[in-house]
Order: sequence, then structure tokens, then C-alpha cells
Amino acid sequence: MNIDLLKRLCETPGIPGREERVRELIEGEIKGLFDEVRTDPMGSLVCTRHPRLDGKAAKDSDDATRVMLLSHMDEIGFYVKHIDDRGFIRVNPAGGFDTRNLFSRRVLVCTRKNGDLLGVMNPGGKPVHIASEEDKKKVPEISEFFIDLGLPGDKVKKMVTIGDMVVLNEPFAEVGDKLVSKALDNRIACWLGIESVRAIDKAKTAHQCQITVAFTVQEEIGLRGARTASFGVMPHIGIGLDVSLACDTPGVPEEERVTKQGDGAGLHMMDASIVSDYRLINDLEDVAKKNKIDVQRTILPRGGQDGAAAQQAGAGARAAGVIVGTRYIHTVTEMIDKHDLKSARDLLAAWMPTVK
Repeated sequence: MNIDLLKRLCETPGIPGREERVRELIEGEIKGLFDEVRTDPMGSLVCTRHPRLDGKAAKDSDDATRVMLLSHMDEIGFYVKHIDDRGFIRVNPAGGFDTRNLFSRRVLVCTRKNGDLLGVMNPGGKPVHIASEEDKKKVPEISEFFIDLGLPGDKVKKMVTIGDMVVLNEPFAEVGDKLVSKALDNRIACWLGIESVRAIDKAKTAHQCQITVAFTVQEEIGLRGARTASFGVMPHIGIGLDVSLACDTPGVPEEERVTKQGDGAGLHMMDASIVSDYRLINDLEDVAKKNKIDVQRTILPRGGQDGAAAQQAGAGARAAGVIVGTRYIHTVTEMIDKHDLKSARDLLAAWMPTVK
């Protein structure tokens, strides 16, 4: 597997509304895979591959079934909202955070003219040596966190601008059979969108459907880019590619684990935003069985994903989700199993050519 690509995707900063660096990386990676590539007004990268029946792109694909894979580019992060006279930076979240995971974090403040500045994030208040027992029990709000660049206030104000992007800064790592990184949600999906089409292209596999991979923006704050991209494509079938919970860890009842790592790709049945088309789920499962690809059915009680936007575009579309179970979501230690990632890629590459 192309683990280097996933590493580069995960380590590239890109929060909701500031996905341009991720988009640029993807544009360089997909050259030759698609027949049409465009960036829509919101910033989603929409890439279309026409049907291939004899090794060449069909000139007229108006009657082909339009299959759309949706892969959001954004990771959770922050925007700079205030810089005080001492140079401490306050931020506004872009995406959902559990503040218990934000203590003592390294961050990058991505400035407009002065590059990426390394800083540390901590909440205000007393350190452990002088904190009271009540102080230690408190879980701070986002508004209480600040970023320290280690520079005097006047210099910080010259280098940093309100609205600059801030991301958590943690390296990608291979840990046993797992991959660990920040931003696996949802650079996994970007990887799958590229690598599943690359597998079809490399094998010169014929496909009658028109394949569009939309690398969407602003999913973490409401599926925004997926909505506009889906209206631009009007798919007949939409597949939302994403992570989902893998709570197969101590302290979580088995019935609440959602997925189990190592059991294969997830066929996403439903969450708060989507109820998947049961026929699509059955088709995906049949393809997996025929090709000896491990899959598991999953239901997430809450949350949402881009497949819902495709499902509701225009007059509607058949839609489902294909996911990779992920431990410790929305932290810098998001963890996936290599086997599950490979299973998801292989499933998509085997299924798309079966669509008539």
C-alpha cells in the first residue's frame, strides 16, 4: 500500500475553509487518473473519469450511471481570533473537540506571510504544583486555551493575523499493525478516493459507470462542500468515504464498539445524517464476498458524513457509506488497522466496475 501518500495527506494542514494545501497535494497526485478535474466555487476538487470499455475514455458518457465518491479534505482545527499584548493567541474552533484531549499540545500557526510557526497550546490557570484539588478537577472550555509562540507580543502581532489557521502538530507513525496520526479523519477517504481509482486504472479494468471523486471541503462543520459538489454532479449513486468509531477498547461495552479493528472495511448502515440504501449495502457485501474481502456492517448512533449530502441532492440519489473503523477519533492519536484500509480500497476497486 502507498503509506507514504497517506502520511503526506495527514501531515498537510487543512481545516474547514482552508483546505487549499491538501487540494494542491491531491492535484499533483492524480495526474492522468481522471479525464476532467475542476475546483468548484467552495473549493471542493471534483474529479471525473469517463467510462472505460476498451481501454479508452468514452467520448459520450451522458447516459452512463454517475457514481460519486465523497472524501472530505478538512481536519478539525482552529482559527486565530485574538492576540493579546503579551503575544498569547486565543482561538475559535473549526470542528468538534473534547477539550480533555487538548492539554499541552504542540500546534502550527499557519500564517499568511511568515510561514508555519510552531507553538504550544495550554489552558489558562495554575499548574499542578500550585493548583488546588478543585482546580485539578476542572475541565476547561475552548475559550480558556491559548497558544504560546515563545515570542514577545509586538512580534507575534506582526507575524500572525486574525483568521490564520491553526492545526495540531503531531507526526504520522506506524505502530505495529496500525497507522497513527492526526487528521486520519478524513485523509483516509482522500487516500481511498485516489488509490481505488488508481487500482482500476493500473489493472486496466473496464467500467461502464462514470466515476467522480469529490474531495470536499467543510465537512467538519456541516457537510457544506459535499452539498454543493453533489448538486454540481447530480449522482445516481453516492458513496460517502469516511472514518467511523472503533470503540473496541477497554471501558466500552461490546454492543457500543461500532466497529472492530481488523475485521475489514465498514459498510455504513446509518448515522444521524443518513440511512444507507439497503440495495447498495447488499451489492457491496456481495462484491466483498465474491472477492474474499473482509467487511463488517456498522451503525453509528450520532454523527454524519458526506454520503448524506449526495443522497439529498436534487431529486435524490441512492447512497451508502464505506468507512474505516478508527480508534480515538478527533485526537492526535487517531488509529486505524492497515488491513481495514486495504479492504476498503479493494472493495471500492472491485465494486465500481460492477455498476451498470
